[in-house]
Amino acid sequence: MIRRNMVVAAPGDLQIVKEELPEVPEGGLLLETVASGLSAGTELTFLKGDNPALHAPMDPELGLFVPATEGEREQVYPVTRLGYMEVGRVVESRTPAFAEGTLVATPYGHATHHVSDPVREHVVPLPEDLDPLLGVYVAHLGPICANGLLHAAGEATGGGVASLADGVAGRLVAVTGAGAIGLLVALLAQEHGAQEVVVIDADERRRAIAERLGFATLDLEEDPGRVLKTRWRHGPADHGADVVFQCRGRSAALHAALRCLRPQGSLVDLAFYTGGADDLRLGEEFHHNGLRLVSAQIGRVPRGLSGSWDRRRFSAETVSLLRSRGDDVRRHIISDVVPFDDGPGLMDDLAARRRHVLSAVFTF
Repeated sequence: MIRRNMVVAAPGDLQIVKEELPEVPEGGLLLETVASGLSAGTELTFLKGDNPALHAPMDPELGLFVPATEGEREQVYPVTRLGYMEVGRVVESRTPAFAEGTLVATPYGHATHHVSDPVREHVVPLPEDLDPLLGVYVAHLGPICANGLLHAAGEATGGGVASLADGVAGRLVAVTGAGAIGLLVALLAQEHGAQEVVVIDADERRRAIAERLGFATLDLEEDPGRVLKTRWRHGPADHGADVVFQCRGRSAALHAALRCLRPQGSLVDLAFYTGGADDLRLGEEFHHNGLRLVSAQIGRVPRGLSGSWDRRRFSAETVSLLRSRGDDVRRHIISDVVPFDDGPGLMDDLAARRRHVLSAVFTF
């Protein structure tokens, strides 16, 4: 069977190519794509050629990035799997675990079809009452956000986490970055009982979306730390957010986020940084206020919680959020729905800053 797949052939060269799919093995699934979400922040780094892996690939055993040779940089292309937010319909099943016709969320990239091994891949059956367009968040992007809350809960409890609410319930929460991840994190914090959630971004269009979702907002460029520390007083010499979720991949945003925290507060970082950190001043608030900086990435959960918190549980938390706030997500966060064939043009426009998109979904 032939599928059509979106591929970055070289920096600046995005194509849809035809590929031969393998036969569906025993226990496998053939999926026909219904919708595929664009994760612009990550995907555009391959299109623009500034993904860190192009310059320093990671040694998976040592966990170290090492300088890449010219030959290693060339081997990165073509990038044949682009994207991780897919909804597909099971059109052939060779396992009783999934019936034909079932809609599932699973990450495999922008392609018309996929042969899936559900034993080795994260495949989530979608509830019949869930809009398939919302399903693009269920397998990966939503779990990224839920994992951020889990890290906040681990920081607050010292490890004994019963619920994502453990890190935000009754607490003052700031979110820097009003992209899809930042807004979903803000919704999760609100759903899990945060006393107040303030969303911070430099883009007035994104602040307007956050306000339509019901959040107070601040301009990243206007020293939100001073504003929040004036607004949120806990006691003498104790001002600011209990926890900050940093969701903007810029060092200036990280520095501003640290300024928002109360002494000995925790910043949970979900951002992906592709450049340096000239704007970051670790000798200032980070040092003098005894702050904690925790990186929350989907490949890891806090130590000691891997048995009780896995990708499937994060997906269930995402489905719960979408059932509660799905109308808001569909109306305000999914800003663009475009045909798959128009995907390369959209991404070229984004890379060249000719177009602004909050969260785009390709349809098939």
